[in-house]
Amino acid sequence: MTILAKRIEEAWAQPSCLREKPYQEAVEEVIAGLDAGNLRCAIPTAEGGWEVQDWVKKAILLYFRLRAVQPLHAGDLYFQDKIPLKSPASLAQVRVVPPGVARYGSYLAPGVILMPGYVNIGAYVGEDTMIDTWATVGSCAQIGRNVHISGGVGIGGVLEPPQAQPVIIEDGAFIGSRCVLVEGVRIGSEAVLAAGVVLTASMPIIDVTTDPPREYRGYVPPKAIVIQGMRSKTFPGGTYGVPCALIIGWRTARHADKLALNAELRALGVVV
Repeated sequence: MTILAKRIEEAWAQPSCLREKPYQEAVEEVIAGLDAGNLRCAIPTAEGGWEVQDWVKKAILLYFRLRAVQPLHAGDLYFQDKIPLKSPASLAQVRVVPPGVARYGSYLAPGVILMPGYVNIGAYVGEDTMIDTWATVGSCAQIGRNVHISGGVGIGGVLEPPQAQPVIIEDGAFIGSRCVLVEGVRIGSEAVLAAGVVLTASMPIIDVTTDPPREYRGYVPPKAIVIQGMRSKTFPGGTYGVPCALIIGWRTARHADKLALNAELRALGVVV
């Protein structure tokens, strides 16, 4: 692994190295490792955080340089792209509903269900996760096990700069319909985002279950139940409502079942 990372770093610093076969093979090996789930763009640490593997992200960017645009086809569907789709063998234990698309270099673990949505290169999707209709999982996003990504969710890709943290959704989280998560936002395990929540790295996430309220940026704590909110801010031209997100409750063991969770969200006045 040290030699592989070293070659990627050398090719990144000196692009002319890509003319040489050992460096081309190193890039191909990284992408194959991502496709098989043996490599990841970010890995969980023993302390509960995440460590970005920037050399892996650099390999993806180098892969684009190596590839040429060419015709691709999937049954009766035709494309023009640099990156092929995942092979049938790599999806043997995954349910993919037409026209769901997963690019080569992404990983879908056994039990994943991909409805007509999209998973980009470098993304990792854990076991038994649902990616519902028209949801998009951007490049390098890290999705845990038993996550529910509802219809129309947009998970942004964070490929550049290589050292930037990708969007991370930890095990058991529930992402409501039409949510948008970008700029390396991290969603803690078993957190719940109501429909339409938009989170960026700078979006205030305010825990209103405490007095005084506690504020987060770019991070939703485990088991938090989050809705889209507004708070007043004064500008030279007047006072206006600006978007924020509100933590209005906490998921408990009785919410493990989706129907029970929906009932609790409705009790809290959350649109589901």
